[in-house]
Amino acid sequence: MRLKITNGHIITPFRYIRNGTLLVEDGVILGIHERNVDFPNAEIIDAGGNYIAPGFIDLHIHGGGGHDFMDGTVDAFLRIAETHAKYGTTAMVPTTLTSEKEDLLQTLDNYEKANATNLKGAQFLGMHLEGPYFALSQRGAQDPRYIRNPDPKEYEEVLAYSSSITRWSAAPELPGAIDFGKRLKQKGILAAVAHTDAIYEEVLDAYENGYTLATHLYSAMSGVTRKNAFRYAGTIESAFLLDMDVEIIADGVHLPAPLLKLIYKIKGPDRIALITDAMRAAGMPEGESTLGSLKNGLKVIVEDGVAKLPDRTSFAGSVSTTDRLVRNMVQMADVSLLDSVRMMTATPARIMGVDHKKGTLVAGKDADIVIFDSDINIQKTIVRGRVIYDKQF
Repeated sequence: MRLKITNGHIITPFRYIRNGTLLVEDGVILGIHERNVDFPNAEIIDAGGNYIAPGFIDLHIHGGGGHDFMDGTVDAFLRIAETHAKYGTTAMVPTTLTSEKEDLLQTLDNYEKANATNLKGAQFLGMHLEGPYFALSQRGAQDPRYIRNPDPKEYEEVLAYSSSITRWSAAPELPGAIDFGKRLKQKGILAAVAHTDAIYEEVLDAYENGYTLATHLYSAMSGVTRKNAFRYAGTIESAFLLDMDVEIIADGVHLPAPLLKLIYKIKGPDRIALITDAMRAAGMPEGESTLGSLKNGLKVIVEDGVAKLPDRTSFAGSVSTTDRLVRNMVQMADVSLLDSVRMMTATPARIMGVDHKKGTLVAGKDADIVIFDSDINIQKTIVRGRVIYDKQF
């Protein structure tokens, strides 16, 4: 299997290669050249003067195309992966919501089955468990019926049940949360702070014990608070102060332009991962939808490019796609295309520990590639050398 992509502007980790050529063999990048080169017996893709970039990596996503990972079916996983591939996503970390343990275990089973048969969509990089160990006061749209403190008996059972868990988000101030973070670190699982009222001292303790990522910065987390007249730095300020990675929903709604600019100015592209946090309505027309599983999920309304609670008092989820995130960072936050792409590729690859094979266009890495025009409209999506989306068809 040989592939030659030519006549495009290749985005490498360091620069653009104008009118470059990228060679792929057996799903792996063979080489990058500054001119057209001979590559016998290869399928040829003319990029048409568009950009050739690493495939987008979404490390926090719940659904899309009318499906949610917690719908209880293998088909939902596959349809979500296919939906987001149309928008440039080549790898994703399927994410759960707070739920009954039985529903969670079934979702893990479905992940295993879907991962074995997923050939037409974005690849899966393991499961992200979002909850149920959250601060009730910062639950956002998470179902309060299932929110609870970390229970070693419960999480040890879940950890023993599946080896596909790659990250887990929790509120670090809860009783037992520090021991939970230590256990995740022992297992090589990324621990992240989320849906939390923690102050700086609690976040620092968590950071020193395995929590290295802030889940959807600014959403469902504490800022500066007062206790007995004294001010305390919250989780947001802690994420800025500590050498902690952050993920942001750059849909322009959860975070408006000034906050996108502030986060970029403080943390820089090597500490920021762009995420969709997309629910089932991503890639679908606006209107009524459901957050979480169809069986017992939360009814929401999608309008103004975001999902809201029916009474419109709060956001209830993102309907963004990865191309929109990159576009917003360029057009709204005035970030260079090079850095915007980095936050959607190289940085999430490092955070998830897959940067040895994904995230950059470098010889020897997986041929996960996206071709897009100057407005970040996706033309082709390629996973391990196979075209899984072509705008022309």
